Amino acid sequence: MDIRKILSEATSTLGVSGQEACVAEYFAGQFRPYVDEVTVDSMFNVIAHKKGQGPKIMLCAHLDEIALMVNRIEDDGSVRFSSVGGVDPRILPGSRVWVHGRNGKLFGTIGAMPPHLMSAEDRANNYKMDKLHIDLGLPADKVRQQVRVGDLVTFNTPFTELANGQVAAKSLDDRACVAIMLRAAERLQRMSCEADVYFVCSAQEEVGGRGAQTAAFAVAPDLAVVLDVDFALTPGCGPDVANPLDAMVVTHGPYVQPKVAKRLVDCAKAHHVKLSQNVAGRYTGTDADEIGVSRAGVPTVVFSLPEKYMHTSVETISLDTLEEGARLLAHFISELDAGWEDELWI
Repeated sequence: MDIRKILSEATSTLGVSGQEACVAEYFAGQFRPYVDEVTVDSMFNVIAHKKGQGPKIMLCAHLDEIALMVNRIEDDGSVRFSSVGGVDPRILPGSRVWVHGRNGKLFGTIGAMPPHLMSAEDRANNYKMDKLHIDLGLPADKVRQQVRVGDLVTFNTPFTELANGQVAAKSLDDRACVAIMLRAAERLQRMSCEADVYFVCSAQEEVGGRGAQTAAFAVAPDLAVVLDVDFALTPGCGPDVANPLDAMVVTHGPYVQPKVAKRLVDCAKAHHVKLSQNVAGRYTGTDADEIGVSRAGVPTVVFSLPEKYMHTSVETISLDTLEEGARLLAHFISELDAGWEDELWI
């Protein structure tokens, strides 16, 4: 498995929240060699099932991405937009984008009024989305022939390899974690595994965890591991809110079943996988918040990949950390047996 190639292809594939069909098709194809059955449901969740006789475990990482959406075309041909998911307007000026029009993709740049022409008050404030526009270099009549309200806009940034095993791209949140599941599925081909395993690539996480909610209801798992990115250390971002880039993260908190989390931590120690640990004192902000309360409740743990520059076009991760995350996940799954929950309940 060429993980770089998969990340490059996955991060360049369209899959905005609510319109994940293309990226769902991509990941369905990637999982098929390693599981017994793959389905794509009506929400565009990909559910890859590796059949077993043991406990039913659901692994979940989301495949949707944040983006923009056309909401108006100005008389000069400028395209106005709003966000799909959590897009910070401060990162947008100067961005290269694709506008997904009716006849294919159109290249555009996001522009704003130059600071030289702003008032002192405007210069003191951050950019707001309604003050930005996309320039396609076309007159309004040509734009209106190809673009309509509701068309998607995605970042036009290539997958880029950095030094020291790091890579940068858009939508590594959370397709890098889907890649962890994929690599774990490959590893399980060579391991003994009793568990009944569902690898779920969930839809619409960036707008509320809706895909995970419906997938968990359909799968009805005995336990779940949710994989998502977490904040990695950067200048000015201290250890109280971020984690080193070189180790996966286990979260503790009310939405995390403590004995399942301990089992994952113990598994990491047994297999010499470096881990960081953090706390989410209320919600986790991941699909775990929906899966944990599905049906009669699902014991759930959150397993995270540190990422720099989250929700930008240059999200950055360590491939070595990704590989170690996949190794630990495969061991955790393979060691689940019929007695996995003997010490779970009082």
